[in-house]
Amino acid sequence: MPPLSHGLWAFLTALVCLSSCAMRTPGTTETALATTPVGTSEVSPAAESTEPAKDEPSAHPGINDPYFQPDGPERYRRILEAESREIVQRRSDIVDAMGLHRGMVVADIGAGTGLLTTEIAQRVGARGWVYAVDIVPEFLDLIRSRAAEQGLRNVTVIQGEEKAAGLGPGSLDLAFMCDTYHHLEFPRAYMRSVFLSLRPGGRLVLVDMKRVEGESSASVLKHVRAGKAAVIEEVERAGFVFQSETELLEENYYLHFRRP
Repeated sequence: MPPLSHGLWAFLTALVCLSSCAMRTPGTTETALATTPVGTSEVSPAAESTEPAKDEPSAHPGINDPYFQPDGPERYRRILEAESREIVQRRSDIVDAMGLHRGMVVADIGAGTGLLTTEIAQRVGARGWVYAVDIVPEFLDLIRSRAAEQGLRNVTVIQGEEKAAGLGPGSLDLAFMCDTYHHLEFPRAYMRSVFLSLRPGGRLVLVDMKRVEGESSASVLKHVRAGKAAVIEEVERAGFVFQSETELLEENYYLHFRRP
């Protein structure tokens, strides 16, 4: 089958938009359910079920509540885009180290305000695609606006859920999570959904805050649930294979995983 044109692909993506909300239900928001692009392989959820994690207790109750306060989206927009933040300062280097190439299908999971989403979209080019996943509707609106202002037509926003990213099975070449993992209330279920969204051989790049007893600040120790070793173990439990670590950042670690 010949590949779909981007205009037709965007039209088909729009047809599967659903109305729902993720962590909370403050009102009706648009949800784009990612489908499988032509040329990727599908994995049956029945064959690789997330069933064992369905009764998983919250790993960090209330971790995302501040985003849904009346002033939450604007307050956290300023925080996420602050030039003092290492992720903002090093965003181009972070994207460079992902090993992207043109034509890739990538998900920016926990995309926030989309600073890295647009960097990724530029790297994968017009023949690639980026799904920006977040639980905050206002952030998704901001990503839409940011992509439109930059003339990027290869970005689709996805309203995430508390236990799943909302991405189609076997739909991705690469999943990217930057300072997102410590915000997962249900990491077992969520990471299994990310695993299933990757086609065999697909990659996960995970950047998160360092948490070291006796070294990290009290605020980091309170906010970040697990250190690097525990995160690697949890992600491997979802089916991923740990590959390597890139020594790039001071306040965050940078990990590479693969779906077998």
